[in-house]
Amino acid sequence: MSKKRSIEVAVISDVHLGTYGCRAKELLSYLKSIKPKILVLNGDIIDIWQFSKRYWPASHMRIVKQIFGMAAKGVQIYYITGNHDEMLRKFEGFTMGSLQIQNKVVLELDDRKAWIFHGDVFDITMKHSKWLAKLGAIGYDTLILLNAFVNFVREKIGMGRVSFSKKIKNRVKGAVKFIDDFENTAAEIAIQNEYDYVICGHIHNPEIKTIHNGQGSVVYLNSGDWIENLTALEYNDKVWSLYRFQEDTAIHADNGKAEEEENMDVSVLYKNLVDEFRLEKS
Repeated sequence: MSKKRSIEVAVISDVHLGTYGCRAKELLSYLKSIKPKILVLNGDIIDIWQFSKRYWPASHMRIVKQIFGMAAKGVQIYYITGNHDEMLRKFEGFTMGSLQIQNKVVLELDDRKAWIFHGDVFDITMKHSKWLAKLGAIGYDTLILLNAFVNFVREKIGMGRVSFSKKIKNRVKGAVKFIDDFENTAAEIAIQNEYDYVICGHIHNPEIKTIHNGQGSVVYLNSGDWIENLTALEYNDKVWSLYRFQEDTAIHADNGKAEEEENMDVSVLYKNLVDEFRLEKS
């Protein structure tokens, strides 16, 4: 592995550990390639909605171990709850070492304020028809599985990857409008509260842009996801940037043979996690 990149803040969201669509191996490579002072896990890291002890691969466990290892080494980690891991909201304020569980966070970055939260609070479906949102999550996971199979075949015959969900989002006017409304609502509230940055996840649409209205302007940022886009937000030297795993040639050069997948029963999850945390701490 090449020398780790030192950055001030890294933000990831929508990892969905515990689902078939999660790209845990790629995320682990990314986490091992950086040395952040602050790591923000901006919601839907573990997909508790679809969590099953029948599916918890070793690669997913390695993400949990890596995060706890980073916390043990002094990285300030904020776990911000999302809709798929909303069960953790009852633990808001819980602290273990340098890891904190919060529902939202405001960071002071070079005399500027960054308001960070997952974003599901703006989702009407989440607020009024949670059963429909959960049904949609299952359908999305199925679409990702089908997409993975199609891309496997396309790569074997020398064709490029395609994203079914992106094509659907881009063609359905309602989906495009939802994203626009989401971004504008987040920006409007941020401007009202005089934040300089508003940072969300939830809609799996990586973005950095300045949004203006009659009251002012704010930089809107979205960290995307680790299912399709494989993106993160990074802050360094007073500048935010959008990291894209697919464009990181250094990581792709370092990646050796993939480690063999193995399923891990959820009954040993907690024990292994604690054991690894103690090892990292010592």
